[in-house]
Amino acid sequence: MHRRHLVSSGLLLAAGLTLGSVASAQTTVNIAALADFAGPYANVMNDMQGGRLAVVEWWNKEVGEKMGVRIAVKTYDTRYDVAQTASLWPGIKAELKPALVLGLGGPDAAALQQRLPEDKVPMLFGTAAYGFGWKPGQWALNVRPTYSHEAAGFLEWFRTTKLEGKRAVKVAIITSEATPAYADMAKGLQAYAKANPDKATFVEAIWTEVQPADLTLQVRRLANAGTDVIVIQTNTAQAVATKRALQALGKNIPIVLSLHNGVLGSSKALGNPNGFAGDFEVGAIADASEDDTPARKFYAMLQTKYGLKSNWNSMTMLGLGQAIVAVRSVEAAAKAKGAAGVTGEAVHAVLLGTAFSGAELMGILPGVDFNPENPFPTGTAKVNVATMKDGKVVRVAADAPVPAIPKW
Repeated sequence: MHRRHLVSSGLLLAAGLTLGSVASAQTTVNIAALADFAGPYANVMNDMQGGRLAVVEWWNKEVGEKMGVRIAVKTYDTRYDVAQTASLWPGIKAELKPALVLGLGGPDAAALQQRLPEDKVPMLFGTAAYGFGWKPGQWALNVRPTYSHEAAGFLEWFRTTKLEGKRAVKVAIITSEATPAYADMAKGLQAYAKANPDKATFVEAIWTEVQPADLTLQVRRLANAGTDVIVIQTNTAQAVATKRALQALGKNIPIVLSLHNGVLGSSKALGNPNGFAGDFEVGAIADASEDDTPARKFYAMLQTKYGLKSNWNSMTMLGLGQAIVAVRSVEAAAKAKGAAGVTGEAVHAVLLGTAFSGAELMGILPGVDFNPENPFPTGTAKVNVATMKDGKVVRVAADAPVPAIPKW
């Protein structure tokens, strides 16, 4: 696509005497998109990727065309692997000279976090942030606060609504040491519980494989300890293994998931469209519930006018959220520097210096404001909590507050 576009642009420029300023103003801005079509997220990647590409198509037609700017996206399969991301990056940088990278998750952050400042290319994640990225001067930025912030927002809502605030929530987490991002989820949750003993009691972290075969023994231990909530913000494989263990034990402990392994995707992986009924998903981003929200209207428009085929689910939402911040940052950089001045450095400056409103982000996110100290939104973060009922995602809490957590 990119090469064809360059050829067509060249023809237009050659015919500039007849086509005038329209042709000469056309500028292509390259974005690299990192994806996983062969690893742990292969079963849900198409939805996220579809969301990304539809937002870019929409922006190119309805915004970029008027500005003489076109965003071109090239996707690279990293298999959600640190080594693969690191090995691909020099070629991506040389081939595309990208103004921005759409990252997928923890392995991308681990592989590129130290390189991006030197390469002057910012990377945006649709996922929540990580404690190891909570450092000043970052070029890897998350459009949501950390996973632990989101889990803490859920726990405070759960304690208030389900336990009537009478005691601390007994919480456990299932995760893995296979990636720094997964390990970080446990560290942050422990930091929250330690700082708020009246609100949360940390039962145990179960360390297992990325795609575990059986967790019955570990889950029995959590049940025997009186665990109220099991947090799994890693992937669908761990969610499914935990659900099967609970079923085998005849236990009904609610699981709280993140959006990339939400109730719909995890139910599909389980082989039961209502398999995670009564469990929860939480994120500081619009939920994929049936409610008539601005986010749902934007999605419907992309379906109708821009060929979006992704399902209405949390994985698609990640793609939409990541891409809407990306295109708005390119848009702001083009307005500030001119179309030819949309470099990685210019986009990074925009991201750190601009507060994007929820309306600008089409209701997908409540607003995004970075600063040099925090590589994730620093305003008053809010989370949405949804559950599954009759095979559908149903919102149970909107804009629940997110507590502060000591830096870990």
